[in-house]
Amino acid sequence: MAERDYVLGTHDDEIYRLGYQHRVWRPRALDAWARAKIGDACKVIDFGAGPGFATMDLAEMVGPSGEVHALERSRRFLDTLEAQAKARGFTQVKAHEIDVVTDDIPVAGADAAWARWIFAFLPKPKAALQKLVDALKPGGAIVCHEYLDYQTWKLAPPAPNFEKFVDEVSANWRASGGEPDIARHLPAWLTEMGLKIESLKPYVDVVSKDDNVWRWPIGFFDIHIDRLLELNRITPQMAKDMQDEFARVSVLPGTLMVTPLVLEIIARK
Repeated sequence: MAERDYVLGTHDDEIYRLGYQHRVWRPRALDAWARAKIGDACKVIDFGAGPGFATMDLAEMVGPSGEVHALERSRRFLDTLEAQAKARGFTQVKAHEIDVVTDDIPVAGADAAWARWIFAFLPKPKAALQKLVDALKPGGAIVCHEYLDYQTWKLAPPAPNFEKFVDEVSANWRASGGEPDIARHLPAWLTEMGLKIESLKPYVDVVSKDDNVWRWPIGFFDIHIDRLLELNRITPQMAKDMQDEFARVSVLPGTLMVTPLVLEIIARK
């Protein structure tokens, strides 16, 4: 299967960014998995596993008698994932090179499934969700972290060019076939598919530049500006204005960032 990159690529810098992102969100993920009763000997699906940072944590939770099935379309990401599993002796990790949109899920009767920032990028998210639900056993749980309102991402005091940047990212996201605020749909879809919603938990942070969380969304900033320029969604002058404003405002004492609003969903079949 040919390498199929994500919009943000699968290069070393992106693997590092995803690792940092996981470290920021790891405490919340671990808490959600525990509340979903993921534990020893469970069979778990990591849906859109990327380079496998969450996969490794799940493998620790299920132990050697469990299974973590990592579904990922990027061969380069899977190489990183498999190297991590081998280094840790995690024989419970099973990697599958598949496209979650077009391919069947090669797992049945799973105790749980985990998905973070995957449905927002899929052209047919409801159909993919149905396949994931079908792969769960009765009583199995699905745990999701997805954006509920991407445009809460703002600076305080207000920075007009930064807000224009977020607007353009959201518009391009939708033009590319995704839906940044996909979490607005997921609870209703899960209920329609016969699952019971056990928990809904919103996450939004207000942080200064000294907080490690600041670096999580800012990892997207320069990457997305370059992408918007490539697509002619912004002009070089607009890009300069966005970058200059951010450089100026971000170092001012008292500047805060409001992060994109994420919804955690735990539902049971």
